[in-house]
Amino acid sequence: MKKANGHEIIQLFEKFAPKSLAMEGDKIGLQIGRLNQKVERVMIALDVLDSVIDEAIKKKVQLIIAHHPPIFRPLKNVITDTVQGQIIEKLLKHDIAVYAAHTNLDVAKGGVNDWLAEALGLEDAEVLVPTFDTKLKKLVVFVPVSHADELRHALGNAGAGFIGSYSHCSFTANGTGRFLPGEDTNPFIGKPGEPETVEEVRIETIVPEPILKKVITAMIKAHPYEEVAYDVYPLENKGEVLGLGRIGKIPEMTLEEFAKKVKVALEVDRVRVVGDMKARVKKAAVLGGDGNKYYSHAKFKGADVYVTGDIYYHTAHDAMMDGLNMIDPGHNVEKVMKKGLTKTLQTLCQEAGYEVEIFPSQIHTDPFQFI
Repeated sequence: MKKANGHEIIQLFEKFAPKSLAMEGDKIGLQIGRLNQKVERVMIALDVLDSVIDEAIKKKVQLIIAHHPPIFRPLKNVITDTVQGQIIEKLLKHDIAVYAAHTNLDVAKGGVNDWLAEALGLEDAEVLVPTFDTKLKKLVVFVPVSHADELRHALGNAGAGFIGSYSHCSFTANGTGRFLPGEDTNPFIGKPGEPETVEEVRIETIVPEPILKKVITAMIKAHPYEEVAYDVYPLENKGEVLGLGRIGKIPEMTLEEFAKKVKVALEVDRVRVVGDMKARVKKAAVLGGDGNKYYSHAKFKGADVYVTGDIYYHTAHDAMMDGLNMIDPGHNVEKVMKKGLTKTLQTLCQEAGYEVEIFPSQIHTDPFQFI
C-alpha cells in the first residue's frame, strides 16, 4: 500500500464519475484548497456547512468530497466576516480541500440516482432523462496465435467488448504478419535485420471512449511484441446511455403503501404526496434533488408515481391534471451518496493500492424540521 495525494484520489474518482457527465454550467471540481498534498483521510459529505467542517477538522481530514458545491455562484470577493467567507477561511487555515461532484455524480452509472433506485427497489431500472451517449471505438490489434487467448482475456478484463449484457465480445480472423526488425531492436520473434513472417490473428473489439486509454494500456502490457500494431476506428453505433433519474418496476401496491416504503427506504420522517392515496402503482421514477422540470419525462415513460424533491405547488397541480402521482421526500435524500460513494471510493483506492481512510460525514444537514 502507498500513500496517495489528492490528485491521485480524484483521478480515481473521475474515472467513476467523469466531469464530462455534468450538466452544462454545473460548478464541479476542486473549489477550495489544493490537491498536491498527501491525503490520509477523505470525508464524503452531502453539504459543506460549518458543522461539517468542524467534523472534518476533528477527524483530521485533508479532503472533503461533497455533492453540493459550497461555491455555486461566482464570488466577487471573500470577506471573512460573512458566513461563506468564514467557511472558506476555516478550510484554508486547516488545509482542507473541497472537491464538488454534483450532476456528474447524479448521472454516473452506479451514482446517486442508481443508489436511490436501489433503495426504492426499482427493478429493470433505466435512465429517466438521457443526457449523455457514450461514444464507441473499434479497437483492432494483431497478435501471434500463441498469445491470442491471453490478449482477448486482458482486453475483456479491462472493459472492452461489452455489448448489452454480454462481456468479452470480440472477433478474430487469421492472417500473416510480416515485418523487418531494425538493427537496434529486440524482437519477440525473429532476428534484427532479417525479414520475418508470422502466423497472426486480427482481434477486433468494441471499447467505450472513456476507457480507451485504459484498454490500450492493458493490451500493450499483455502483448508479447516490442512494438504493438493496432488501429482505432470511430463508430456510429450508439453506446451506453447515461442521464438523470431512473425508472423501473415495483411490486404493485397503493400510492399510500409506496409512500410509506419511501419514508423507510430513504430514512425520512415525512413525505409530501400528490394523488389519490388508493391509486395502484407498479412503475416508479426517481430523480434526486429538485426534479420538478422532469416530471413530464416520468409521465411520458409510463411512471405511475414520480419520487423527487422540492416539488412546486404549480408542478403538483400540473402532475395531478396529467394523472401522475408524486412523492416528495425532500432534497436531503441525496444523502444516500455518503454511504454509496464511500463504498465505491474505498474499493477504487484498495484496487489502486492506496493507503487512505474514507468515511461518510455523520452530520445531519437537512435544514427542515416538522412539527
